[in-house]
Amino acid sequence: MDELLPEEITAIRESVNRFMETEVNPVMDEYEARGELPRELVKKAGAAGFYGAVFPESVGGTNLGYVAGAVIQEEMVRNNVRFAAANNQQGSTCPTCIYVGGTPEQIMKYVPNLIAGETIGMMSLTEAGGGSDPLGNMKTTATRDGDVYRLNGSKMWASLSNETDVGVLFAKTDVNAGVKGVSAFIVEPKKYPGWTANPVDMMGLSKCFRSCAVFLDDFIVPVENRLGEEGDGFKIVMKALQPGRVTVGAKALGVARACFEDAVRYANERELRGRPIGKFQMIKSEIAEMATAIEASRALVYEAAKRGDAGLPTNRIASMAKYHASQTAKMVADKAQQIFGGYGMALEYRVSHYKCYADLFFTGEGSANVQKELIADDALGYKIADRHHGQTGLRDPRVNDVANEL
Repeated sequence: MDELLPEEITAIRESVNRFMETEVNPVMDEYEARGELPRELVKKAGAAGFYGAVFPESVGGTNLGYVAGAVIQEEMVRNNVRFAAANNQQGSTCPTCIYVGGTPEQIMKYVPNLIAGETIGMMSLTEAGGGSDPLGNMKTTATRDGDVYRLNGSKMWASLSNETDVGVLFAKTDVNAGVKGVSAFIVEPKKYPGWTANPVDMMGLSKCFRSCAVFLDDFIVPVENRLGEEGDGFKIVMKALQPGRVTVGAKALGVARACFEDAVRYANERELRGRPIGKFQMIKSEIAEMATAIEASRALVYEAAKRGDAGLPTNRIASMAKYHASQTAKMVADKAQQIFGGYGMALEYRVSHYKCYADLFFTGEGSANVQKELIADDALGYKIADRHHGQTGLRDPRVNDVANEL
Protein backbone atom coordinates (compact mmCIF):
# COMPACT_ATOMS: atom_id res chain seq x y z
CA MET A 1 0.00 0.00 0.00
CA ASP A 2 2.70 2.47 1.04
CA GLU A 3 5.52 1.30 -1.21
CA LEU A 4 5.28 4.37 -3.45
CA LEU A 5 4.74 6.86 -0.62
CA PRO A 6 7.45 8.59 1.45
CA GLU A 7 8.51 6.83 4.64
CA GLU A 8 7.09 9.67 6.72
CA ILE A 9 3.61 8.87 5.37
CA THR A 10 3.98 5.26 6.51
CA ALA A 11 5.05 6.52 9.92
CA ILE A 12 1.99 8.79 10.07
CA ARG A 13 -0.28 5.86 9.21
CA GLU A 14 1.25 3.80 12.02
CA SER A 15 0.94 6.70 14.46
CA VAL A 16 -2.76 7.17 13.69
CA ASN A 17 -3.43 3.46 14.07
CA ARG A 18 -1.68 3.37 17.46
CA PHE A 19 -3.66 6.38 18.67
CA MET A 20 -6.98 4.95 17.55
CA GLU A 21 -6.26 1.49 18.94
CA THR A 22 -5.02 2.69 22.35
CA GLU A 23 -6.89 5.95 23.00
CA VAL A 24 -10.15 5.89 21.03
CA ASN A 25 -11.40 2.36 20.38
CA PRO A 26 -11.33 1.19 24.03
CA VAL A 27 -13.61 4.02 25.24
CA MET A 28 -15.68 5.15 22.25
CA ASP A 29 -18.58 2.79 22.98
CA GLU A 30 -18.89 4.31 26.45
CA TYR A 31 -19.11 7.83 25.03
CA GLU A 32 -21.69 6.62 22.52
CA ALA A 33 -23.78 5.03 25.25
CA ARG A 34 -23.83 8.37 27.10
CA GLY A 35 -24.23 10.45 23.95
CA GLU A 36 -21.32 12.56 25.18
CA LEU A 37 -18.90 14.44 22.96
CA PRO A 38 -15.39 13.11 23.75
CA ARG A 39 -13.71 16.51 24.01
CA GLU A 40 -10.60 15.11 25.68
CA LEU A 41 -10.08 12.66 22.82
CA VAL A 42 -10.46 15.49 20.31
CA LYS A 43 -7.81 17.44 22.22
CA LYS A 44 -5.49 14.44 22.22
CA ALA A 45 -5.94 14.00 18.46
CA GLY A 46 -5.22 17.69 17.99
CA ALA A 47 -2.13 17.53 20.18
CA ALA A 48 -0.90 14.59 18.10
CA GLY A 49 -1.13 16.78 14.97
CA PHE A 50 -3.89 14.82 13.28
CA TYR A 51 -5.94 17.92 12.41
CA GLY A 52 -3.09 20.10 11.20
CA ALA A 53 -1.53 18.23 8.28
CA VAL A 54 -2.39 20.81 5.62
CA PHE A 55 -1.72 23.88 7.77
CA PRO A 56 1.70 25.57 8.18
CA GLU A 57 3.64 25.54 11.41
CA SER A 58 2.97 29.26 11.87
CA VAL A 59 -0.60 28.43 12.96
CA GLY A 60 0.24 25.22 14.80
CA GLY A 61 -0.03 22.85 11.86
CA THR A 62 2.46 20.21 10.79
CA ASN A 63 2.67 21.28 7.11
CA LEU A 64 2.84 17.62 6.05
CA GLY A 65 0.44 18.16 3.16
CA TYR A 66 -2.66 16.71 1.58
CA VAL A 67 -1.33 13.17 1.12
CA ALA A 68 -0.60 12.98 4.84
CA GLY A 69 -4.01 14.49 5.55
CA ALA A 70 -5.73 11.92 3.33
CA VAL A 71 -3.93 9.05 5.05
CA ILE A 72 -4.89 10.40 8.48
CA GLN A 73 -8.55 10.67 7.45
CA GLU A 74 -8.52 7.21 5.88
CA GLU A 75 -7.03 5.48 8.93
CA MET A 76 -9.12 7.32 11.52
CA VAL A 77 -12.30 6.35 9.67
CA ARG A 78 -11.11 2.78 9.12
CA ASN A 79 -10.53 2.42 12.85
CA ASN A 80 -13.55 4.27 14.19
CA VAL A 81 -15.77 6.19 11.83
CA ARG A 82 -17.80 7.69 14.67
CA PHE A 83 -14.84 9.49 16.23
CA ALA A 84 -13.60 10.59 12.80
CA ALA A 85 -16.82 12.60 12.43
CA ALA A 86 -14.96 15.52 14.05
CA ASN A 87 -12.27 15.71 11.36
CA ASN A 88 -13.98 18.22 9.08
CA GLN A 89 -14.83 20.58 11.90
CA GLN A 90 -11.35 20.49 13.41
CA GLY A 91 -9.00 20.07 10.47
CA SER A 92 -10.79 20.77 7.21
CA THR A 93 -13.67 22.99 6.12
CA CYS A 94 -14.11 25.08 9.30
CA PRO A 95 -10.49 26.19 9.88
CA THR A 96 -9.86 26.27 6.13
CA CYS A 97 -12.60 28.87 5.62
CA ILE A 98 -11.00 31.08 8.26
CA TYR A 99 -7.51 30.45 6.92
CA VAL A 100 -8.25 31.33 3.30
CA GLY A 101 -10.74 34.12 3.99
CA GLY A 102 -9.62 35.70 7.24
CA THR A 103 -7.27 38.48 8.23
CA PRO A 104 -3.98 37.51 9.91
CA GLU A 105 -5.55 38.50 13.23
CA GLN A 106 -8.60 36.28 12.67
CA ILE A 107 -6.45 33.38 11.55
CA MET A 108 -4.18 33.50 14.58
CA LYS A 109 -7.11 33.96 16.97
CA TYR A 110 -9.12 30.96 15.80
CA VAL A 111 -7.24 28.48 13.59
CA PRO A 112 -4.54 27.27 16.04
CA ASN A 113 -7.11 26.36 18.70
CA LEU A 114 -9.30 24.52 16.17
CA ILE A 115 -6.55 22.31 14.78
CA ALA A 116 -5.23 21.73 18.31
CA GLY A 117 -8.65 20.41 19.33
CA GLU A 118 -8.90 23.07 22.04
CA THR A 119 -12.09 24.48 20.56
CA ILE A 120 -14.84 22.57 18.77
CA GLY A 121 -15.50 23.80 15.24
CA MET A 122 -18.42 23.84 12.81
CA MET A 123 -19.24 24.96 9.28
CA SER A 124 -22.84 25.74 8.31
CA LEU A 125 -23.77 26.28 4.67
CA THR A 126 -26.76 24.06 3.87
CA GLU A 127 -30.39 25.03 4.39
CA ALA A 128 -33.53 22.89 4.34
CA GLY A 129 -34.60 24.10 0.88
CA GLY A 130 -31.14 24.67 -0.55
CA GLY A 131 -30.72 21.39 -2.40
CA SER A 132 -27.69 21.25 -4.69
CA ASP A 133 -27.55 25.06 -4.90
CA PRO A 134 -27.08 26.05 -1.23
CA LEU A 135 -25.68 29.48 -2.06
CA GLY A 136 -28.16 30.52 -4.74
CA ASN A 137 -31.16 29.32 -2.71
CA MET A 138 -29.95 30.70 0.61
CA LYS A 139 -32.64 32.35 2.75
CA THR A 140 -30.71 33.12 5.95
CA THR A 141 -29.98 36.84 6.19
CA ALA A 142 -27.35 38.96 7.92
CA THR A 143 -28.34 42.58 8.49
CA ARG A 144 -25.81 45.09 9.68
CA ASP A 145 -26.77 46.99 12.82
CA GLY A 146 -23.93 49.30 13.80
CA ASP A 147 -20.99 47.23 15.04
CA VAL A 148 -22.79 43.91 14.70
CA TYR A 149 -24.73 41.81 12.21
CA ARG A 150 -28.03 40.27 13.18
CA LEU A 151 -28.55 36.85 11.59
CA ASN A 152 -32.00 35.39 11.03
CA GLY A 153 -33.05 32.14 9.40
CA SER A 154 -32.22 28.47 9.73
CA LYS A 155 -29.58 25.97 8.69
CA MET A 156 -29.64 22.21 8.22
CA TRP A 157 -27.12 19.38 8.73
CA ALA A 158 -24.76 21.61 10.73
CA SER A 159 -22.55 19.00 12.39
CA LEU A 160 -21.53 19.75 16.00
CA SER A 161 -23.47 23.02 16.01
CA ASN A 162 -24.88 21.97 19.40
CA GLU A 163 -21.35 21.77 20.83
CA THR A 164 -19.38 24.29 18.81
CA ASP A 165 -17.20 26.99 20.30
CA VAL A 166 -16.20 28.58 16.98
CA GLY A 167 -17.79 28.04 13.58
CA VAL A 168 -18.19 29.50 10.11
CA LEU A 169 -21.68 30.28 8.87
CA PHE A 170 -22.86 31.69 5.53
CA ALA A 171 -25.73 34.17 5.17
CA LYS A 172 -27.10 36.67 2.66
CA THR A 173 -26.07 40.29 3.19
CA ASP A 174 -27.73 41.19 -0.12
CA VAL A 175 -30.86 39.15 -0.81
CA ASN A 176 -31.07 40.38 -4.41
CA ALA A 177 -27.53 39.53 -5.51
CA GLY A 178 -27.69 35.72 -5.79
CA VAL A 179 -24.44 34.00 -4.87
CA LYS A 180 -22.68 37.39 -4.93
CA GLY A 181 -24.80 38.42 -1.96
CA VAL A 182 -23.53 35.62 0.32
CA SER A 183 -21.10 36.55 3.09
CA ALA A 184 -19.12 34.42 5.55
CA PHE A 185 -19.05 34.92 9.31
CA ILE A 186 -17.10 33.51 12.23
CA VAL A 187 -19.76 32.59 14.78
CA GLU A 188 -19.39 31.97 18.52
CA PRO A 189 -22.71 30.53 19.73
CA LYS A 190 -21.70 30.33 23.38
CA LYS A 191 -20.94 34.05 23.55
CA TYR A 192 -23.98 35.58 21.87
CA PRO A 193 -27.77 35.05 22.11
CA GLY A 194 -30.11 33.91 19.36
CA TRP A 195 -28.62 30.50 18.51
CA THR A 196 -30.57 27.24 18.86
CA ALA A 197 -29.19 23.91 17.62
CA ASN A 198 -31.44 20.84 17.69
CA PRO A 199 -29.78 17.47 17.01
CA VAL A 200 -31.38 15.39 14.27
CA ASP A 201 -31.74 11.66 14.93
CA MET A 202 -29.82 9.81 12.23
CA MET A 203 -30.04 6.08 11.56
CA GLY A 204 -26.77 4.37 12.48
CA LEU A 205 -24.71 7.53 13.00
CA SER A 206 -22.88 8.70 16.09
CA LYS A 207 -24.79 9.85 19.15
CA CYS A 208 -21.76 11.91 20.23
CA PHE A 209 -21.07 13.88 17.05
CA ARG A 210 -24.52 15.12 16.12
CA SER A 211 -25.78 16.82 12.99
CA CYS A 212 -28.28 19.56 13.80
CA ALA A 213 -30.88 21.98 12.58
CA VAL A 214 -29.87 25.52 13.57
CA PHE A 215 -32.31 28.36 14.18
CA LEU A 216 -31.09 31.95 14.22
CA ASP A 217 -33.16 34.62 15.93
CA ASP A 218 -31.33 37.96 15.75
CA PHE A 219 -28.14 36.01 16.45
CA ILE A 220 -25.32 38.51 16.94
CA VAL A 221 -22.04 38.45 15.04
CA PRO A 222 -19.59 41.33 15.58
CA VAL A 223 -18.55 43.09 12.36
CA GLU A 224 -14.93 42.13 13.03
CA ASN A 225 -16.00 38.47 12.72
CA ARG A 226 -16.99 38.82 9.08
CA LEU A 227 -14.62 36.91 6.78
CA GLY A 228 -13.47 39.10 3.91
CA GLU A 229 -15.82 41.69 2.48
CA GLU A 230 -19.57 41.41 2.12
CA GLY A 231 -20.25 39.10 -0.83
CA ASP A 232 -17.00 37.13 -0.49
CA GLY A 233 -18.78 34.03 0.84
CA PHE A 234 -18.85 32.19 -2.48
CA LYS A 235 -15.11 32.56 -3.05
CA ILE A 236 -14.32 31.46 0.48
CA VAL A 237 -16.50 28.37 0.51
CA MET A 238 -15.28 27.22 -2.91
CA LYS A 239 -11.68 27.34 -1.69
CA ALA A 240 -12.67 25.29 1.34
CA LEU A 241 -14.85 22.71 -0.41
CA GLN A 242 -12.37 21.84 -3.15
CA PRO A 243 -9.78 20.28 -0.79
CA GLY A 244 -12.72 19.08 1.33
CA ARG A 245 -13.67 16.70 -1.48
CA VAL A 246 -10.28 15.02 -1.11
CA THR A 247 -10.97 14.74 2.61
CA VAL A 248 -14.37 13.11 2.10
CA GLY A 249 -12.91 10.85 -0.60
CA ALA A 250 -10.33 9.65 1.94
CA LYS A 251 -13.08 9.10 4.51
CA ALA A 252 -15.09 7.05 2.03
CA LEU A 253 -11.95 5.04 1.30
CA GLY A 254 -11.62 4.36 5.03
CA VAL A 255 -15.23 3.11 5.17
CA ALA A 256 -14.61 0.80 2.22
CA ARG A 257 -11.43 -0.61 3.74
CA ALA A 258 -13.08 -1.24 7.11
CA CYS A 259 -15.99 -3.09 5.51
CA PHE A 260 -13.67 -5.03 3.21
CA GLU A 261 -11.37 -6.12 6.03
CA ASP A 262 -14.31 -7.24 8.17
CA ALA A 263 -15.86 -9.11 5.23
CA VAL A 264 -12.60 -10.92 4.46
CA ARG A 265 -12.17 -11.90 8.11
CA TYR A 266 -15.76 -13.12 8.37
CA ALA A 267 -15.52 -15.05 5.08
CA ASN A 268 -12.52 -16.93 6.46
CA GLU A 269 -14.13 -17.63 9.83
CA ARG A 270 -17.73 -18.47 8.89
CA GLU A 271 -18.12 -22.06 7.75
CA LEU A 272 -20.77 -23.67 5.60
CA ARG A 273 -20.80 -27.39 4.84
CA GLY A 274 -17.48 -27.79 6.57
CA ARG A 275 -15.48 -25.08 4.80
CA PRO A 276 -15.10 -21.26 5.03
CA ILE A 277 -17.64 -19.37 2.95
CA GLY A 278 -14.72 -17.57 1.32
CA LYS A 279 -14.09 -20.77 -0.62
CA PHE A 280 -17.37 -20.39 -2.46
CA GLN A 281 -17.23 -18.83 -5.91
CA MET A 282 -19.92 -16.20 -5.32
CA ILE A 283 -18.15 -14.88 -2.22
CA LYS A 284 -14.86 -14.81 -4.15
CA SER A 285 -16.53 -12.77 -6.86
CA GLU A 286 -17.74 -10.21 -4.33
CA ILE A 287 -14.34 -10.00 -2.63
CA ALA A 288 -12.60 -9.48 -5.98
CA GLU A 289 -14.92 -6.63 -6.96
CA MET A 290 -14.45 -4.98 -3.58
CA ALA A 291 -10.65 -5.24 -3.65
CA THR A 292 -10.40 -3.83 -7.17
CA ALA A 293 -12.71 -0.88 -6.49
CA ILE A 294 -10.77 0.03 -3.33
CA GLU A 295 -7.44 0.12 -5.20
CA ALA A 296 -8.95 2.31 -7.94
CA SER A 297 -10.41 4.71 -5.38
CA ARG A 298 -7.15 4.86 -3.47
CA ALA A 299 -5.27 5.79 -6.65
CA LEU A 300 -7.69 8.65 -7.36
CA VAL A 301 -7.74 9.98 -3.79
CA TYR A 302 -3.95 9.92 -3.47
CA GLU A 303 -3.49 11.51 -6.91
CA ALA A 304 -5.83 14.36 -5.96
CA ALA A 305 -3.90 14.83 -2.72
CA LYS A 306 -0.56 14.83 -4.55
CA ARG A 307 -1.80 17.52 -6.92
CA GLY A 308 -2.89 19.56 -3.91
CA ASP A 309 0.59 19.25 -2.43
CA ALA A 310 2.07 20.42 -5.73
CA GLY A 311 -0.13 23.54 -5.70
CA LEU A 312 -1.92 22.44 -8.87
CA PRO A 313 -5.63 22.83 -9.64
CA THR A 314 -7.51 19.88 -8.17
CA ASN A 315 -11.17 20.56 -8.86
CA ARG A 316 -11.52 17.93 -11.60
CA ILE A 317 -9.51 15.14 -9.98
CA ALA A 318 -10.94 15.87 -6.51
CA SER A 319 -14.48 15.51 -7.84
CA MET A 320 -13.56 12.25 -9.54
CA ALA A 321 -11.88 10.99 -6.38
CA LYS A 322 -14.81 11.92 -4.17
CA TYR A 323 -17.35 10.47 -6.60
CA HIS A 324 -15.49 7.19 -7.15
CA ALA A 325 -14.56 6.64 -3.49
CA SER A 326 -18.10 7.33 -2.30
CA GLN A 327 -19.45 4.88 -4.91
CA THR A 328 -16.90 2.34 -3.72
CA ALA A 329 -17.85 2.83 -0.08
CA LYS A 330 -21.53 2.19 -0.83
CA MET A 331 -20.77 -0.85 -2.95
CA VAL A 332 -18.30 -2.41 -0.52
CA ALA A 333 -20.51 -1.75 2.51
CA ASP A 334 -23.47 -3.34 0.75
CA LYS A 335 -21.51 -6.41 -0.33
CA ALA A 336 -19.95 -6.77 3.13
CA GLN A 337 -23.40 -6.68 4.71
CA GLN A 338 -24.55 -9.41 2.31
CA ILE A 339 -21.53 -11.56 3.18
CA PHE A 340 -22.38 -11.21 6.87
CA GLY A 341 -25.98 -12.19 6.15
CA GLY A 342 -28.33 -11.45 9.05
CA TYR A 343 -25.39 -10.51 11.26
CA GLY A 344 -24.74 -7.56 8.97
CA MET A 345 -27.77 -5.87 10.54
CA ALA A 346 -26.67 -6.54 14.13
CA LEU A 347 -25.26 -3.59 16.07
CA GLU A 348 -22.46 -5.73 17.51
CA TYR A 349 -20.89 -5.84 14.02
CA ARG A 350 -19.58 -2.49 12.90
CA VAL A 351 -20.52 -3.10 9.27
CA SER A 352 -24.09 -2.20 10.30
CA HIS A 353 -23.22 1.42 11.07
CA TYR A 354 -20.44 1.71 8.48
CA LYS A 355 -23.18 1.09 5.92
CA CYS A 356 -24.91 4.25 7.16
CA TYR A 357 -21.71 6.28 6.94
CA ALA A 358 -21.19 5.06 3.38
CA ASP A 359 -24.52 6.70 2.54
CA LEU A 360 -23.46 9.86 4.37
CA PHE A 361 -20.18 10.26 2.49
CA PHE A 362 -21.99 9.58 -0.77
CA THR A 363 -23.87 12.84 -0.17
CA GLY A 364 -21.49 14.98 1.92
CA GLU A 365 -19.34 17.73 0.31
CA GLY A 366 -21.52 17.62 -2.80
CA SER A 367 -23.70 14.68 -3.77
CA ALA A 368 -22.76 12.15 -6.44
CA ASN A 369 -24.98 13.92 -8.99
CA VAL A 370 -23.25 17.24 -8.32
CA GLN A 371 -19.85 15.62 -8.88
CA LYS A 372 -21.06 13.94 -12.08
CA GLU A 373 -22.30 17.27 -13.41
CA LEU A 374 -18.90 18.87 -12.82
CA ILE A 375 -17.04 15.92 -14.32
CA ALA A 376 -19.32 15.75 -17.37
CA ASP A 377 -19.20 19.51 -18.02
CA ASP A 378 -15.42 19.28 -17.98
CA ALA A 379 -15.33 16.25 -20.31
CA LEU A 380 -17.75 17.86 -22.76
CA GLY A 381 -15.86 21.15 -22.73
CA TYR A 382 -18.82 23.14 -21.38
CA LYS A 383 -17.03 24.30 -18.23
CA ILE A 384 -13.40 23.40 -17.59
CA ALA A 385 -13.14 22.26 -13.98
CA ASP A 386 -9.53 23.34 -13.58
CA ARG A 387 -9.99 26.71 -15.26
CA HIS A 388 -8.58 28.51 -12.22
CA HIS A 389 -4.87 27.94 -12.70
CA GLY A 390 -2.17 28.49 -10.12
CA GLN A 391 -2.17 27.95 -6.41
CA THR A 392 -5.38 27.76 -4.44
CA GLY A 393 -6.58 27.07 -0.95
CA LEU A 394 -3.95 26.37 1.69
CA ARG A 395 -1.15 26.55 -0.85
CA ASP A 396 -1.92 30.23 -1.40
CA PRO A 397 1.35 32.05 -0.60
CA ARG A 398 -0.64 34.97 0.82
CA VAL A 399 -1.32 33.01 3.98
CA ASN A 400 1.53 30.53 4.16
CA ASP A 401 3.13 32.30 7.10
CA VAL A 402 0.51 34.55 8.64
CA ALA A 403 2.29 34.75 11.98
CA ASN A 404 4.98 36.92 10.37
CA GLU A 405 2.33 39.42 9.23
CA LEU A 406 1.34 40.31 12.78
